Amino acid sequence: MRPTRRTLLLGAFLALLAGLALSWAAGSAMVRGVPADVPPAEAPAVDLRIRTGDGLALAATYRPGRRPDSPAVLLLHGVKASRASTAPTAAWLAGLGYASLTVDFRGHGESDMAERSFGLREASDARAAFGWLKRRQGGARVAVIGHSLGGAAALLGPSGPLPADALVLQAVYPDIRRAIRNRIAARLGALPARLLEPLLSFQSKPRFGVMPGDLSPIDALRRYPGPVFVLGGLDDRYTPPDETRALFAAAPGPKRLWLVPGCDHEAMGALADPAYRARLGRFLEATIGPP
Repeated sequence: MRPTRRTLLLGAFLALLAGLALSWAAGSAMVRGVPADVPPAEAPAVDLRIRTGDGLALAATYRPGRRPDSPAVLLLHGVKASRASTAPTAAWLAGLGYASLTVDFRGHGESDMAERSFGLREASDARAAFGWLKRRQGGARVAVIGHSLGGAAALLGPSGPLPADALVLQAVYPDIRRAIRNRIAARLGALPARLLEPLLSFQSKPRFGVMPGDLSPIDALRRYPGPVFVLGGLDDRYTPPDETRALFAAAPGPKRLWLVPGCDHEAMGALADPAYRARLGRFLEATIGPP
């Protein structure tokens, strides 16, 4: 017996509902906060809590510089990471004489749990941490190093980019639609990525109250006039080299670009080799001054 038109339409409708339900469940998993333990600070570093503008408590670690008013660096980690991932670079910077602050975003590490939002609400975390560090150093120059989510948080939000004296952007996605499409494509291929990406990207409206176009670090970067060091991995499938080049091109002020050989997205968040530190050190000295 052949199915009727009504039966076919009903089947298609039920399949659509099932697809929407599955995509919503996948989106919920993507934004769910997950706590993680972070090793306690070792003197002279100190652990502390910083309150955000919307009332959340963020776990952070401060490492003093050579002087009370030394230039400083705020380090912002990537998604599903914590301040433990930025601790090696922070300790190295403190050893040079810079003050440094690492922080767990909301929904990460030891901070208050909340939904993750691809940099939108994390921008409030970045701003609170930046303000705390600026005050702690008596108004000294402060640079920001952000990996992936961390770089997006330094750029997004209703107030726009942080008023940092320099930005280091490592493997930062240009916009949320490309970020989601690339991650699906890396697992399932290009065609499924094009079909499934809108089902996830447009959840930003019911979840966060903004359209996907509002989650666009590349647009926000155009409003940042300061010096920028843009880094990307040549083997990064989540933020491919062409997207890193586009981000670099969008920066209106003084800028540097480094496409790192042999690095994928995860490795870009763990850079600590001599080549990286040499380039980073030169950039910081040229922008926020010697420690």
